[in-house]
Amino acid sequence: MTISTTLFETPGPHNTQRTVELALAAARELGIETIVIASTTGVVADCVLEQDLTGLRPVIVSHAYGFLEDGQNEMPQDKRRRYEQLGIPVCTAAHPLSGAERSLSNTFGGTYPVEIVAHTLRLFGQGTKVCVEASAIAADAGVIVPGRQIIAVGGTGNGADTALVLRPAHTNRLLKARLDFFVCKPLRPLD
Repeated sequence: MTISTTLFETPGPHNTQRTVELALAAARELGIETIVIASTTGVVADCVLEQDLTGLRPVIVSHAYGFLEDGQNEMPQDKRRRYEQLGIPVCTAAHPLSGAERSLSNTFGGTYPVEIVAHTLRLFGQGTKVCVEASAIAADAGVIVPGRQIIAVGGTGNGADTALVLRPAHTNRLLKARLDFFVCKPLRPLD
């Protein structure tokens, strides 16, 4: 294996293009077919779809409905329809690392166990948490196989700055997920 971890000087969406290039190159070199792409509005998904995806199987994971506004989703319906017409699954579900627990902490204060897991993953950067979470959503939707290596792409803000080689798990077995290798990540997470 000749790939090595690329560290970005700063986190954020300005790393999206390079993150996608590194993720796809790693997938090819390692013989990994499935790429899980966290994409809130479709910007990251579109960046991936502009590349040569021969032999690769993209899976898109969006924010849950109601993430910002009740009943609303940030991914435009025309983009979602286009991806689905291309045969690319778009998974939208409650976020395993916040979901109902965020409602409890917002209502009653305090920190709950799942939030501690999320904050621990954020020690490596927001994108690390996003990659693990998006992969669990895709596993729960039945579009990826738990335990089988994938490349996961996520980020900080509205872009991608992290790509991982990951063996995902269903949400109910989240601690069985394994982060095998950082393809790229920010040198330092946001403070």
